[in-house]
Amino acid sequence: MSYPHQAPPRRPGAVVSAAALLLLMAVGAVAYAVANLLVTAGTVDRFRAAARPTGAGGGEIDGVAALLRGSTVLSAVLGVLVALLLVGLGLGLLSGRAGARVATWVVAGLGLFCGCCGLAVLVGQRAAPLRLGADDRVTADLLARVGDAYPGWWIPVNAALSVAQILGYLVVAALLTLPAAGAFFHRRPPRPPAGPRPPAGPVPAGPGYASAAPAYGHPSPWAPPAGPMSAPPPAGTPPTPPSAPPGPTPPPEERP
Repeated sequence: MSYPHQAPPRRPGAVVSAAALLLLMAVGAVAYAVANLLVTAGTVDRFRAAARPTGAGGGEIDGVAALLRGSTVLSAVLGVLVALLLVGLGLGLLSGRAGARVATWVVAGLGLFCGCCGLAVLVGQRAAPLRLGADDRVTADLLARVGDAYPGWWIPVNAALSVAQILGYLVVAALLTLPAAGAFFHRRPPRPPAGPRPPAGPVPAGPGYASAAPAYGHPSPWAPPAGPMSAPPPAGTPPTPPSAPPGPTPPPEERP
């Protein structure tokens, strides 16, 4: 028996907006990772050219250059992983999973913390440059050359992305706290339609029907009648002979 198709519940605008914002942030994370990898090659070349007048040895310059490349690759890998996580959370929100909503809040809290830390580091580097002792002056000069080796637009773009990350996670977390989103994630699953009710009356018996007791609680036509049961005869009592079957009834007598 076929049942009518039930339409899926309509997603509220708050949930759709939160999922779309997560997907947009995922695209931004991948784009930032790719741009960081593309910029690194020119940054390392400019760093090497700027580090030669500092008097640092070749080993120190190579070490800082390797650190620069390694941090760039690690940042790109983390960006791709974060993008995949955001895509998964967005799809989970669209499917109405309550666990995806809680996980989004957790990720939003971590994203807010990381965005604030990144913005604080950028502001701190510009406001108070790294100062080391006299013995580490060469290292301080090399690290200063790293910041100058990046393109002039790189630091402002990073600051803007950090601010956008903070605002994006705040908006997503706020959208998921709206009553419409809460009702969408706490909805009850639809109940299946009731099946056909059993037919009333005794179940027919005979060829083609099951000999067992019928379902639905109806009495079986083969069950013994209900009534008081006779007690068994006492021990030593001779068995009662079976009664003879009744003979033919005699015809009535004719009167004169």
